[in-house]
Amino acid sequence: MRTPLDSESMIPILYSYRRCPYAMRARMALQYAGIQVEHREIALNNKPHSMLLASPKGTVPVLCVAGLILDESLDIMHWALRKSDPDDWAVVDETISQAWMIKNDGPFKALLDQYKYPNRYPNLNQAEVLNAAKELMLKPMETALQSSEYLLGNKMTWVDVAIFPFIRQFSMVNQEQFEKLPFALTKQWLNQHIKSELFNSVMHQYPNWID
Repeated sequence: MRTPLDSESMIPILYSYRRCPYAMRARMALQYAGIQVEHREIALNNKPHSMLLASPKGTVPVLCVAGLILDESLDIMHWALRKSDPDDWAVVDETISQAWMIKNDGPFKALLDQYKYPNRYPNLNQAEVLNAAKELMLKPMETALQSSEYLLGNKMTWVDVAIFPFIRQFSMVNQEQFEKLPFALTKQWLNQHIKSELFNSVMHQYPNWID
């Protein structure tokens, strides 16, 4: 979180990339909170200078708002929920929610990359990568969903929304293989999010932003 060099904008500016799971969860939180943004879709091979000026690390999402720059997706989610949280997404057990985030954004994201891009990891056994992902993330999710509709209870929270895009991406690597996995409740949870009005409302295609 930094103070930008330019003047404050009345409408927050969101630099995003449609298929990025980090950007997806940020967009979903902003949409849920009813926060209007100026959406700037980037091209990964031609990132706009204005975005790089705001956030030199060059990753999305980046939200420029009220004299601040938020360039971490979870920071954007929490900022949005502080503005508006009609269904109490933010009312969670902090210890449990942080444990899920550490697992998802750390070792599971690494396994997801290894699973999705096998050519980048020629020395890895893909069956072992899949099994590691199952043990680390999918089995604990299935266990959690056996006693409740969502990961932290019987109502959706920001944790479900933060994890969903990564499970979606994992399921799409090899859909036939994913469908054979014995995680019926996790698949049901995933499909519920995929079909939701909220998710589909943030998946519009925008032309690439050019400064």
